[in-house]
Amino acid sequence: MGLTVLLRVLACATVALAPLEGYLLRVHGQSAKVVPAALLAVWVFSLVKRRRLPAPHPLHLVVASLAVVLLATSAVHLAEPFTLEYLVRWAPFLVVTVVLADVAAREVPVRALLAATVAGAVVAAAGGLLSLVGGEPRAAGPLEDPNDLAFVLVAALPLLVALPTGRRSRIVLLLLGAVLVAGAAATFSRGGGLALACALLWLIARRGLPVRAVVVTAAVTGLAALVLAPAAQAGLARALQEKSHIAGTNADTRMLRWQAAARMLADDPVLGVGPGGFRRQYAAAGHNAEIDEQTPVAHNLFLEVAAELGVAGFALLAALVVVGFVASERALRVVADRREALALQAALIAVLVASIFLSEQYYLPLWSLVALAVAVERRAREGSGRCASCT
Repeated sequence: MGLTVLLRVLACATVALAPLEGYLLRVHGQSAKVVPAALLAVWVFSLVKRRRLPAPHPLHLVVASLAVVLLATSAVHLAEPFTLEYLVRWAPFLVVTVVLADVAAREVPVRALLAATVAGAVVAAAGGLLSLVGGEPRAAGPLEDPNDLAFVLVAALPLLVALPTGRRSRIVLLLLGAVLVAGAAATFSRGGGLALACALLWLIARRGLPVRAVVVTAAVTGLAALVLAPAAQAGLARALQEKSHIAGTNADTRMLRWQAAARMLADDPVLGVGPGGFRRQYAAAGHNAEIDEQTPVAHNLFLEVAAELGVAGFALLAALVVVGFVASERALRVVADRREALALQAALIAVLVASIFLSEQYYLPLWSLVALAVAVERRAREGSGRCASCT
């Protein structure tokens, strides 16, 4: 019993603290790794004590294969300056994906993890809004880049659908949704806005969210914006001016980086240029198109992964996403309450759309959402199996 409680606390803390990494890093450079490391240690101890292994799932094959590709391309590019640094950045996400999928299927209620994810995102959104008060032109809060904050918030917003919807709960969810929407809007991220729109359309199309809820949340957020706008008029005008000034530049630089990533993939299609290789080779592949930015990210998760890990790495990342969607779709066929599976699907869609414009493979939402989708499927299968045996 004690192990179960500890696993629940650590798993929920892992997903809740992920959006707040920037705040944790200000406390200590390694503080963001403490809770996930503790979760891993307790999980391994629980497996040994209970003498069991995680139930096999295609997710494990995909993650293991991706690990092999990472090790192979890292070995080839071991002498490069960023290889080991970026390999170390990849490893925790692979491990946490497996751990979350297992504990969420057994010890930790999926809904508790979804609630913890939303809670962390709400705190991050509040931090972003407070950063505007502190003089920042765009909300960033615990994350350095406002676009990264938008990514985290729009990935969490669809998960509200899966939370309890009693009379009192609806008011709380409405307020939480308004905070998340306001925080995302304050980042002025166009990609985040598009990602959120796609997620909402998916939920509405699959009858996971009534249009009325969207309208009410938008109305509450808009009313709050009207009330607060006069107090923040100068800052809002400055933010809009800054965003409009850099919008065209962002589009141009993204195209340059996407082209550079495509060249890297064409030159090294098998194993790519290695973890961190885009950062190292951008100046050469981009023909020094950005003199003031020699080591950037590609601003596209798919192209950056393809350039660094080759066709095999890209295919495995795509397979990871497919595993998540297939698992959630299978769960939808057997569960009475469809909200969790639909919320995870919509959140994954938001992640994928936002990742067209951002390099977000080093943030937890992609990995945790796939893990929870697998957990929902396993719980659904076990539940249907028990019901069948009862009849």
